[in-house]
Formats: sequence, structure tokens, C-alpha cells
Amino acid sequence: MKQLYTLVATLLCSAAFAQIPAGYYNSAQGLTLQPLRTALHNIIKGHSVKSYASLYTNFAITDKITINGAVKVWDIYSYNPVNPLATAYYYSYGSGTCGNYAVEGDCYNREHSWPQSWFSSTLGPQTDMFHLYPTDGKVNGLRSNYPYGNVTTATDTTTNGSMLGTGTNNAGYASIVFEPVDEYKGDLARGYFYMTTRYYTEDATWANSGATTKCEINPWELSVLMEWHHRDSVSTKEINRNNGIYGIQNNRNPFIDHPEWADSIWPNAIIVTSVANSIQQATKVTAFPNPTTDLVTVQNIANNSNLVLYNAQGKLIYTEQTLTNTSAILNMANYPKGLYMLRVSTATTNQTLPIIKQ
Repeated sequence: MKQLYTLVATLLCSAAFAQIPAGYYNSAQGLTLQPLRTALHNIIKGHSVKSYASLYTNFAITDKITINGAVKVWDIYSYNPVNPLATAYYYSYGSGTCGNYAVEGDCYNREHSWPQSWFSSTLGPQTDMFHLYPTDGKVNGLRSNYPYGNVTTATDTTTNGSMLGTGTNNAGYASIVFEPVDEYKGDLARGYFYMTTRYYTEDATWANSGATTKCEINPWELSVLMEWHHRDSVSTKEINRNNGIYGIQNNRNPFIDHPEWADSIWPNAIIVTSVANSIQQATKVTAFPNPTTDLVTVQNIANNSNLVLYNAQGKLIYTEQTLTNTSAILNMANYPKGLYMLRVSTATTNQTLPIIKQ
């Protein structure tokens, strides 16, 4: 896991390194909110749909890791990112696919991070690699079709620390969730942002779940995923995987190439905050109007809060401390158009809100 980025500095890290084809995102430039989501949908729709059987062959391109000179399956549900040599087991491509399994390490199969039952096993999303991963069969079965979330009380813990259980830190959702290790939380979040954008308006046959309404991510899940997105920034693994999938499907994940677009589309998603190594739901700070052309009113501020505003390059451009006020007004009139990040913090809470200046 990467630490919560110094606001947008890490959030905006990827575009310079990803191999984005020239002009690929031209029609999305300068857009925000629903128009941006629609533009991105039109860019990435119509990808080359592959067969279900081809996934194992394609995983060997997109999900491989070299351990002691040998190429292995990069299984996000079993790999130990802190100490790779302590990983309990590795699979090799060309063997080890499920079949039957009884315990971890028996075999691996194809994990739909957005479960098949949520999209009625439609062929397009069924083989869309941006939400598919090769994972241990036992852990895949354990995760089943439970939503992703933060686990407080675990009923099952895997060899790499992934957990199944219940949590009180999921923006009001109290049912069973699956929590991967920190290293891959952002990866999975950006996969969900891709899915809700790629299949926007194409979800007539999709089912609802505790986390989704057809292809729309429900507010509590969006809150959790946005927090994961902020805390676990785009990695080299994701960039390489994005490029590999582009070579197979002929489309890209915009939220890997441009992580800031998640905040541009969903600027008012609740941010779950971290306190003393636990994740808690703070009173939601709000900012309106957002987008804005000049003044922004920030509400639900706790006493003795610090307000810090950063531009898209991570440069501090404004700071203010509130003593007893529950609201504040920011004057954005003289700032250039673009994305800004407002951090509102106290001694025990920390929330970050994107502010869009038009």
C-alpha cells in the first residue's frame, strides 16, 4: 500500500509513464462530471471481446511476476507484497488451473472482481480483463460474490492477509464484505471505476447487488473504493497491466492513465477517513457549488479544523484554521480552471474533497 498521497501529487502520477496512444483521450479533455464519464465510455466501448478460454493465455501476458528467475502467476489474493519470498505458494502458467480445490494452494482460476452474478454473465464483461484476475480457487470461492469493503471482524483470513467478514467502517453497510490486502485496494477500485464507465448505458440485463445497481456503484461502495483509490496510488504493475490489456482488447482503463478523473466524475463521493490505523466514517464535509466559478461554501466543519487547498500539481495555495465556525467560504475566482484538492483535518479526522474550478 502506498500512503495517502500528498493530495494530488501521487494521484496524478501515471499519465507521463503509461503508453497512452497519441490523441486517445482528446474528446475527454476539459470535461468533468457526467459529460466526462460519457466521453470516456465512448472512448473505451467496443473493445475486442475475447473468449473465456483465452483468459488463461492472456493472463500470462498481463499478470506475471518473476520469482527467483522463474515466471509465476501474480495472484493478488495470495501474493505477499511485503515479503514475496514469504508467499505461501505460487502457481505457474501452463499448469495448476482448477479443477477441484479444498484448500489454498490447490489450483487457480479466473476471478471476476465484479462478480458474474451482478452482470448476468454477459459475454462482454465476462471476459473483460480490466476486472478479471488469476487467483487461488479456494480464495476466489471464499470471496464468492460478496462486495469489497473494510473488515472489522474477520471470519476467514487468507495466507496473504485478505479477509472475509463484517465491518463497521463501510459508510453504513453492515453485511459481509471481502477485504484484499492494502497493496491491491486501489487496483480493484480503479477496475470498478472502469466497469461503471465502460458499461454505462449497456446494463439493461444486469442485476443489482448490495454494492451496485446494475452498472452503477452504490454510494457506500463508492465511498470505500474512492478511499482505496486515494490511499493506494497507481503502481508500475497496474501501468504494465493496462498496456498489456490494451494490446489484447484494444481499450484502456482511463482511471489508471488519469487517476484524477475519478474525482472529476464523482467529486462528492464520501471519503472514509483513517484514524489510528482504523477506518472510520467522519461527518461528511461538503462543498458547494462544485464545480464553481468563484465562491465555494464548505460546510460541516468541526471546531479547530485546518483547511488546506492544493492545486493539481500538489502545491499548497491556501490555508485557513477554523476555531468555532462550522462553515467557511473559499474564493476561487482568481485561480486557474482545473482540479483542486481541499483537505479538512482535525486532530483525529482527515477528509479530502476535490474542488473543480470552471
